[in-house]
Amino acid sequence: MPAMDTQELMYAGLAAQARLVASSEVSSRELTEASLAMISRLNPELNAFRTVLADAALAEATRRDDVPAAERGPLHGVPIAIKDEIDVEGTVTTFGGAANRTPASADAEVVRRLRAAGAVIVGKTAMPEFGQWPFTESSAFGATRNPWDTTRTPGGSSGGTAAAVAAGMVAAALGGDGGGSIRIPSACCGLFGLKPQRGRVSTAPHPDLWLALGTAGPLTRSVADSALVYDVIRGSTDVDRWHADEPRMGFADAAATPPGTLRIGYSATPAIRGLRPDPEHVTALEHTATALRELGHDVREITPHYPDATAMFTPQFYGGVRDEAKLVERPELLERRTKQTLALARLMPERAVRWSVANVDRFAAKANRVFDDVDLLLTPTIAHRPRPIGALDGANSLTAQLRSLPMIAYTALWNVAGNPAAAVPAGFGADGLPLSVQLVGKPHDEVSILQVAAQLETAHPWAQHRPALS
Repeated sequence: MPAMDTQELMYAGLAAQARLVASSEVSSRELTEASLAMISRLNPELNAFRTVLADAALAEATRRDDVPAAERGPLHGVPIAIKDEIDVEGTVTTFGGAANRTPASADAEVVRRLRAAGAVIVGKTAMPEFGQWPFTESSAFGATRNPWDTTRTPGGSSGGTAAAVAAGMVAAALGGDGGGSIRIPSACCGLFGLKPQRGRVSTAPHPDLWLALGTAGPLTRSVADSALVYDVIRGSTDVDRWHADEPRMGFADAAATPPGTLRIGYSATPAIRGLRPDPEHVTALEHTATALRELGHDVREITPHYPDATAMFTPQFYGGVRDEAKLVERPELLERRTKQTLALARLMPERAVRWSVANVDRFAAKANRVFDDVDLLLTPTIAHRPRPIGALDGANSLTAQLRSLPMIAYTALWNVAGNPAAAVPAGFGADGLPLSVQLVGKPHDEVSILQVAAQLETAHPWAQHRPALS
């Protein structure tokens, strides 16, 4: 091992790890061994990984060390984990349940791009079945725990991804976001998590992820690390149903470039009526607004008039779960709650699903009226504090949906509209768990989000904080 110990190496960050490998201060195999050591030590308590690909990862890392320097990519030799709804060749894509048995025959496009950039795939992370819930609890694989407080949820559905990164098992891991599933676990675990513009990241071999709602992307401890991964994986293929506009600059360049003065509107009003945000979340929002004002931005409180997303989100939620359920081999082994969701999905007319997808642009135009006078929108990321483990205990599908509402109250609207939006760390609550705010950008404008989030990170560094568990 190099001079720094295993924990320091794993918390160095993705970009720093890549530099260490590039400079031969650490080999890819040594870095992968450090990742596997952290997983071995921490995963029994956290249950962040559904499966660890130790032998394959070590073999891949050894091959990386033999690649000439001139042929190495930007992520050469760096361990990365993958959410268990994304195909990794030779590994079962379980979607968080027990109903699939056959290993994937090929990598998903995002995994192919990660490997082409030199990344080492160390395992697949836990999720609730089909990513239905913002709590990572599964009948097949148990509950994933928050590294900051193992009695609490890490959020979901990319909860295993978030726990793995927050605990230092990997510096970055892929998640997916169909209603907040990158941003919610990032908020619960103190990470930066950007949901990109619809169509920014390929969903191949599938044409879409939950119809118009879903996209894949990384969870990381820093803005720069997220931008680095996105520059590797962004871009669609002919298979993809959705295609984003080209950004005005690379994401890594954006994270390193000040934005100038932007108009930023902030609001604690949830997009779901009848919910009240936790007072600590409102305070974190106001403190972030003050910080942005001190950074020179034109910051003002606004009263957004959000359109009701229910009629758009609900058919696609049911349609997305229905479509993924068709991909499993043993549907009789699906969870009871999932079978209830599918029974409800059968009551949803197919024409309602088609109508919802066909009208996403019209809905987006209404939602984006909030940007008539501002460049970015600042909100809380979640309404309530992370729940204790067991949020799904005894819950049928409808009850689980109701329990999910405080977690998606600020996020799901932007899945329907398709806008980029990011969870940004904002300190800690009295319970010791992280606080988070959400930055929402105009369509196709991840660049402004990355620029402003990087400013906040510089002004109030968050990556220096680590859960005691690690």
